[in-house]
Amino acid sequence: MECCYSKRDTDQSFGSFREAFRDLGYVEARNVVYEHRYAEGKTERLRNLAIELAAIRPDVILATGGDVAPFARAATSTIPIVMIVSVDPVESGLVASLAHPGGNVTGVSFAASDLAGKRLQSLVEMAPNVTNLAVIWNPDHIDPEYREIQNAAKTLNVQIQSLEVRRVEDFQAAFDKAISARVQAILPITSRLMLSNHKRILGFAGDNRILVASGFGPWAAAGALFSYGPDVDAVARRAAPYVDKVLHGAKPADLPVELPTKFELLINLKTANTLGLNIPASFLGRADKVIE
Repeated sequence: MECCYSKRDTDQSFGSFREAFRDLGYVEARNVVYEHRYAEGKTERLRNLAIELAAIRPDVILATGGDVAPFARAATSTIPIVMIVSVDPVESGLVASLAHPGGNVTGVSFAASDLAGKRLQSLVEMAPNVTNLAVIWNPDHIDPEYREIQNAAKTLNVQIQSLEVRRVEDFQAAFDKAISARVQAILPITSRLMLSNHKRILGFAGDNRILVASGFGPWAAAGALFSYGPDVDAVARRAAPYVDKVLHGAKPADLPVELPTKFELLINLKTANTLGLNIPASFLGRADKVIE
């Protein structure tokens, strides 16, 4: 069996997938071959890499990333594609519906936009003096999370600034806008662009004593006040059974897309102390991990 894998950068998702795939009995060089393709952070290479992969005619293409999967889908309508993405699979056009994908693409998504409002509410409860916030996000990353944050902000009576970043060169303008608007907290909407620049965002926030609260990813461990989102490892591991089923003849159109069911709350108590925040015991008690 041959399994091709398309992605931009080495990431946690593929490692978790490969471990789960090995648990199903697939051993590299024995009964599975991985044909890797890397864009090295250059999005303009994704289209040709996807075409190159499709030309090899693998048994299945594993595409990690909401920026990667659309190119894989455009490159072939016949080769099965299993995705691991954080975009909304339906709004992004990858599948017709979660229950009935309808084409050659299926898999798992980290999308959990309903958590966005809860994340904002948690931030307001942890830091009640924060009323002016900013969302830093990539509008090209199709995810209804920003819309959910806007709706929650109206209920919580807080102001939301939009910091749009489509490429690395846009970060400085976004930071300048945050300073000009006197934002007190930043909510990153996790995407490949945000993850690969999380240290840049956290460095800016730290230098200006701005709170950061995020979804999944390394944010809390790297200095954000807290993160609340899907368990990345758990979601990525769920892609392994999809590939296994496809290799045994299942059609992607018949395999419903899975959304996350396991979530993690990580609180960085060191950051809270630095910012002079007293985190309520109720949050500390239900945190999956407290970083001290």
